[in-house]
Amino acid sequence: METLFLIIIVVLLVGFVAVGAVRIVPQARRYNVERFGRYRATLQPGLNFIIPLADRVNNKLDVREQVFSSRPQPVITQDNLVVNIDTVLYYQITDPRAAAYEVADYLQAIDQLTVTTLRNVIGSMDLERTLTSREEINTQLRIVLDDATGKWGIRVNRVEIKAIDPPATIKEAMEKQMRAERDKRAAILHAEGERQAKILTAEGTRQQEILVAQGDQQAAILRADGEAKAIERVFQAVHRNDADPKVLAYKYLQMLPQLADGDNNTFWVIPGELTQAIQAVTEGFRDHPAVPTPTARPTDDGPSPDADEDDRTRALTTGDAQDTTLAAVEAVSALTEAKSQVAAVERGPGTGNGAHP
Repeated sequence: METLFLIIIVVLLVGFVAVGAVRIVPQARRYNVERFGRYRATLQPGLNFIIPLADRVNNKLDVREQVFSSRPQPVITQDNLVVNIDTVLYYQITDPRAAAYEVADYLQAIDQLTVTTLRNVIGSMDLERTLTSREEINTQLRIVLDDATGKWGIRVNRVEIKAIDPPATIKEAMEKQMRAERDKRAAILHAEGERQAKILTAEGTRQQEILVAQGDQQAAILRADGEAKAIERVFQAVHRNDADPKVLAYKYLQMLPQLADGDNNTFWVIPGELTQAIQAVTEGFRDHPAVPTPTARPTDDGPSPDADEDDRTRALTTGDAQDTTLAAVEAVSALTEAKSQVAAVERGPGTGNGAHP
């Protein structure tokens, strides 16, 4: 019985020693081992063996990258404004021995170092620059923290400013300023739009007027070319057919009524050549050629017929109102007689009212 009891005690003792000697370290973990209170080694991930009762695991550290969010800290800017700044740290343990034995609490040490560095950096900036220079602040914080925490076996990968809270009065002033800036930009954009619209409208009007003027110019040119060609054809037809001056005089008398055609015409002028045209038409429709009338000598009894004709022509050309009216009546009468004679000739011999063949 005693032997069996001793065997059981030995087996239990061996099992206890075996269990105490084996240490399994998970991945991304590091264990610091002390032997009789003195640092001996850092256990790596996997199966490790230690001496029971002599060695013990003092620190279990996580070597993955970790995030530490600090509390909002009041910081005074260069223009004496207090702002609350909240930061976020991304760090990683690179040396488990230094992280465990070089600093008592590395998280508290990092937090205090972040606050002091942040106050130094923000203290040299005004509020406006603080709000617009986050990247610059982050870079300066990371450089200072990485340099200071290197001996602690910690590497600071990134430092980010999560929030910057100015006082409430400053927020209201900033909101008013931003609203004024937006209103200013809106007014500028509106004025610029109206200016551009007016420019485009003026440019369109200008182009329209240019096109209309060009169209009128082309139309006038085409009308002038048409009239020139018509006049040229009429001129060629007259010269090609060798028109009688009597016919031309007749056409001249036909055009006289058109001179007074129109609603705004209150008077019309009788040309001085009217008597000559009437004489030419009258001579053209007589039965025999016109015989020159012998020139009558002036007598003491009265003026000669040539003198009467000259007076009538002078009255037509000088503008005497009464003589001009009489001459016009005579011209219309002569024109009516000429038209009747032409109609009688066209009807044939023996059909007119006393007209001769």
